[in-house]
Order: sequence, then C-alpha cells, then structure tokens
Amino acid sequence: MYRFFVQPQVDHSQKAVFGYELLLRKEMNGRWAVPQSFTELSLDKQAELLEQLASQLQTKATNQVLALNLNRQQAEDDFMLGTIIYLKKRLNPAALTIELTESPSLAEIQKYSLFFHQHDIKLSIDDVGTGSNTFQNIQHALPFVDQIKFAMQNLRMSGQADCIPRELAFWRDVARAYHLEFILEGVEDQGDQKMAEKQGVEWHQGYYYGKPRLVDDGRQLVNGGC
Repeated sequence: MYRFFVQPQVDHSQKAVFGYELLLRKEMNGRWAVPQSFTELSLDKQAELLEQLASQLQTKATNQVLALNLNRQQAEDDFMLGTIIYLKKRLNPAALTIELTESPSLAEIQKYSLFFHQHDIKLSIDDVGTGSNTFQNIQHALPFVDQIKFAMQNLRMSGQADCIPRELAFWRDVARAYHLEFILEGVEDQGDQKMAEKQGVEWHQGYYYGKPRLVDDGRQLVNGGC
C-alpha cells in the first residue's frame, strides 16, 4: 500500500500554513517507509492518491499549495506531462507545484516550463546547494523556475552545519536576484526559526512545524496556525 504523507509549508510572517509537500511512503511489514524507488508507483496511481488527498485537505476551498516531487527518471516519462496537467485540471483552483529533485538540462527545463506554466503549475528546484544541485549546475534553469528550496538538514547530515548561515544567505540572495520564491527546509527549533527571521526568510518547512504525517482529518491540518 502506498500513501502520501504531508508536511506543512509555513509563512512565518503570517503565522499560517500556505501549502504541503507530499512525500510518498510505502507500507512494509506494518510500517511506513520511503520506497526504494519513487518510480515503482506509476504517475497515474500517484495522481489518484494526490486527488484523494486534495479532497481531504480541502485545497479547493483554501487555495493552499500541493508540492509534488519528481526525480529525473519520472520527469522523462512520456506520460508525465499529460498526467500532471490532467491532475491540475481536476484540482482547480488549488495550486500545484512540481519540485524537481535533480537539475534538468536546459532543453528539459525549457520544455517543463512551457508546458507547466501554461496550466498555472509552478516549478521548483529542491535541495539547492547540496548534491548535484550546485549553483553552477542549476544556474541555467533558474530563469525558467518559480522557486528554490534550501535544505539545512542536508548540511547537518554531512557534518557541515557551521556552513548553514553562509549558504543560506547565498541562496537567499540567488532567489532575490532571480525573483524566485524561497523555502527554507530543516527548520527544527526556535533557533532555526530566529536565524531564518534574521536573514529575512519567511517561508519555512521542518519538524518545528510538523513531521510528515498521514492525513486522517484534513480540517485539522488546513486550519492549523503556526
């Protein structure tokens, strides 16, 4: 069995949840775990799950954003574009953002930008500044996307926590230079919240606001403040 877990995305300045990142999980031996491959569940099946979740969260009424991750293999699926556009039509007027977990080529990002933006679907690059998503590798894509996300937890896991303030300031400035939305991930405590506030970063995501969870009562999440 597969389900989407949700983690809230928070506008700290408004003290409100503006959206949810959707994280695919698989039930194995009575426990929920990250699938070995996100392509093991087809995009059309993921679309069915997402539509059910949107109904639970009442996103049509709240206009909150649903953010769906796509890796390189999924993004190259011949049926991907049509499936997501079909899904967006079913979710209207709720907002949908596609988070690209790996930097695409220039030709790919131009294609995604053309198709998705025609249907009011936003594009985001996840985990900037870590792994292969260095500035040099994603700079060509920045004019074609709407958002970047910086994950503090990736630097913590690699023993580079001391670099977080400097890297955060760099990517904040990149977002401003390219007129992009900017989400700070890995906000785990009030100290992280204060650091983000000091650097002028208002959109947050992390355990401080809520761990990924199943949605049993959508209204409880939709109306939650921060």
